[in-house]
Amino acid sequence: MSPLPPKTGVVFWFRNDLRLHDQPALQQAIALANQLQTWLLPIYIHDDALRALTPWGFPRTSPAREAWTGMAVNDVARQLAEHGSQLYQWRGPSVEIIQALCQALPTTWLVCEDIAAPFEQAHVQQLKAAGVNIQTVWQSTLMRMTDLPFAVNRVPDQFTTFRQQVERPALKVETPLPVPAQLPALPAHSFLTNQLQQRPNWLDNALAPTAADHMPDLRSAFPFGPGNFDGGETAALAHLQRYCNSTLPSTYKVTRNGLLGVDYSTKWSPWLATGALSARQAWAAVKQHEQMHGANDSTYWIGFELLWRDHFRWLHHKYGQWLYRRQGLHAKPSLNQRHSAEAFEAWCTGQTGHDFIDAGMHELSRTAYLSNRMRQNVASYLIHDLGCDWRAGAAWFESQLIDYDVYSNQGNWLYLSGNGTDPRGSRRFNPDKQAKDYDPDKTYRDIWCR
Repeated sequence: MSPLPPKTGVVFWFRNDLRLHDQPALQQAIALANQLQTWLLPIYIHDDALRALTPWGFPRTSPAREAWTGMAVNDVARQLAEHGSQLYQWRGPSVEIIQALCQALPTTWLVCEDIAAPFEQAHVQQLKAAGVNIQTVWQSTLMRMTDLPFAVNRVPDQFTTFRQQVERPALKVETPLPVPAQLPALPAHSFLTNQLQQRPNWLDNALAPTAADHMPDLRSAFPFGPGNFDGGETAALAHLQRYCNSTLPSTYKVTRNGLLGVDYSTKWSPWLATGALSARQAWAAVKQHEQMHGANDSTYWIGFELLWRDHFRWLHHKYGQWLYRRQGLHAKPSLNQRHSAEAFEAWCTGQTGHDFIDAGMHELSRTAYLSNRMRQNVASYLIHDLGCDWRAGAAWFESQLIDYDVYSNQGNWLYLSGNGTDPRGSRRFNPDKQAKDYDPDKTYRDIWCR
């Protein structure tokens, strides 16, 4: 595939959609390039802002989370090369880099995924203000926006109402899109590099981290790194197939609250978080499993949790920045205003003195993963037992978790703090009862507290 001269072209910006399957945004970019009979430039930017310190004093992204994302980036780069294209990578400020690209490549179109969170929305608004021709495509939910039975700004606040309305008479989920058969040609490489050579710092260390940058902890419920789980789309689809070809989906509801081992839950969230796996692809795999093995409460519950994921996304469309205030959607916070830096530090380092909570925090810091049951427990403990600001905990999860998802993370922390849409107010988990119910023989605590 010969490079094309630098006339009007299309830049496709990979964001949290690091895959080639079921990629409406990429398909739209390809269609636009073909319509204009021009080139398509795929890019990924390792934004320096994700390495900056949070207001709580720690980096926004841990090395483990960066390594996991890097695996997904590298897999996309490999697949694009197999399609005769190339993923161009830079490290630096996203807006500045894209502005420079669009100045170097006149009358260029930029196509990317739409992300309804403040940080990502600000990037798009800044690019539009700078005159960049940009098309954004919403693609991270099961349902398309046009298939909702209500306007986005009228999405029901309560999940149960939302679920009942979208399931009546039947949930409408489109068939996942296939991998593109062919990609348009690239722009001339020499032209591109010549235009950007004045910013060599953007090219330094541009390549994503590799699996070797993170050594797996084999005690983890999700060990990733050499010889274990890989963050790329190829590994995501292989895991999805393995899981859904087994009997595991049919027992999911029974095992989902486990604390140890790989197979107690789907383990799809790390790939869903980076977009290496699409929700529609996961949904389709469950439906295929049901056709072959039959449907039951467990297979339904997997879809139920994918709908929870969707609901948090639609709430971001409806409320936006309000979800990031300490009081959330309320006139004032439902809990007191105090925050202890010392208590927060003890929580982060697993030194609260409660062995069940400390075991969870040790697992998180050592493996960058934590079961859903333990996430609820440690989050509740920070909010209700230590009286700390829930936003500090949300920021710590963002930094540490390889499956950090901006929508679900914000929604879950708001839910537990009582500042979200739950009509029953805040949720406190009794850590002593939880330990007795889910770790009665102290196996979990023995593994992570020693």
